[in-house]
Amino acid sequence: MESWSTFGGDLHLDLTGRQARGLGLRAALEDALREAVQDGRLAPGTRLPSSRALGGDLGIARNTVVEAYLQLTAEGWLTSRQGAGTTVAERAAPPAPAPAPDAARPGPAVRYDLRPGRPDLSMFPRTAWLAAARRALTAAPNEAFGYDTPLGRIELREALAAYLARVRGVRTAPERILVCSGHTQGLNLLCAALRGRGAAALAVEAYGLAPLQQVVRASGLERVALPLDEDGARTDLLAGARAGAVLLTPAHQYPTGVPLPAARRFAAVEWARRTGGLVIEDDYDGEFRYDRQPLGAMQALDPERVVYSGTASKSLAPGLRLGWLALPQELVAPMTRLKRLADTQSGALDQLTLAELITSGTYDRHVRRCRLHYRRRRDRLVSALAERAPRVRVTGVAAGLHAVLTLPPDGPSEAELIARAAAAGLALGGLAECRDDRAAAGPDGPAGLVIGYGSPPEHAFTGALDALCGLLGAL
Repeated sequence: MESWSTFGGDLHLDLTGRQARGLGLRAALEDALREAVQDGRLAPGTRLPSSRALGGDLGIARNTVVEAYLQLTAEGWLTSRQGAGTTVAERAAPPAPAPAPDAARPGPAVRYDLRPGRPDLSMFPRTAWLAAARRALTAAPNEAFGYDTPLGRIELREALAAYLARVRGVRTAPERILVCSGHTQGLNLLCAALRGRGAAALAVEAYGLAPLQQVVRASGLERVALPLDEDGARTDLLAGARAGAVLLTPAHQYPTGVPLPAARRFAAVEWARRTGGLVIEDDYDGEFRYDRQPLGAMQALDPERVVYSGTASKSLAPGLRLGWLALPQELVAPMTRLKRLADTQSGALDQLTLAELITSGTYDRHVRRCRLHYRRRRDRLVSALAERAPRVRVTGVAAGLHAVLTLPPDGPSEAELIARAAAAGLALGGLAECRDDRAAAGPDGPAGLVIGYGSPPEHAFTGALDALCGLLGAL
């Protein structure tokens, strides 16, 4: 006597427990229904089963249900009309609790979002994705929806191996690709694998994505910051780093935007060969290069010493949570085990859909469309700042979805400008939040803004540019 499903869904009603506390059967039913309405399990307007049906489901007399309904109707919990049955009454929402005296007040609403690391979500190819999902679902074998290898669906791994070889020059095979929930999970698993190999430290670029720095910190690995110059990370300093691996963004350093020169790429690979270490290549924004063809992946220099990490977060959408790692052979078994422990496997249907997008050529066409879209946005940003904020220097715009704005030394500080922008409803990023807390630059590194020109939808981009130029034009 503890549930019913006649009204179209299951609902737990604990009558036995209430009777054990001394309530009669009718009182127990009234109390259980009253509680279900109070806590929202029975929403206003929900139609309750007939007294005959509920009595049959609960194994109690119909008259008991009738009397309970009548009592709750009299109290205002239920309403009953001839021919319309019994429903949960509409009730005014309870007053909101008063905020605690020391509760933080919400900040100004974000009107324009120019924070980096976010694509234009309106560019997501809904129609193409839906069509690919239908084709993939129709063609998928039944076993695709069961438990599978933690490496990921073979259809996607085969598609990625061919695509990455063609577009990024990656040398791999489907058996050495692991599909993961974005770059964050991939790095998390790699940090665990490094610890399993006995590594105590990971070398990182002195400036990088704050969430990834947090992943490394949480893994227990010590972080060794590699200084940056105009050519990117100083990989020549790895020899004294005492690290088991290095995390680099060689195609497009985040946030400075510079590509890692060939000599520094070779230096990192030679260090890995000599020490038995690993290079983790985060192919950040590698597909979105505007001044020339995308640079080839560093992984091709030595697939046994370089882990290649890619993601669909910028090309499609971060909400898909689809990323991939091209692994050295020695890491395949431990990474498979770690992925199984983390979440068993990534979702099959999205993997099959992405595989269909890639093999049909739709993904290539979408990336080309996005590349043109973001290049036009970059050009509008650079042109607007040159005209309306000439004292601000724009760098790092040869690729990716963001630009670095170097501020004049005699103007407001980075933190002050970000605060002013926030007060006006404009969300910006700064160089300070990208600085590793153990970076050689220390707390007095260069001041600047990191502007993501990808995220505003097209209808809001002009307003976002106006707000930015209005903020910086008086410097």
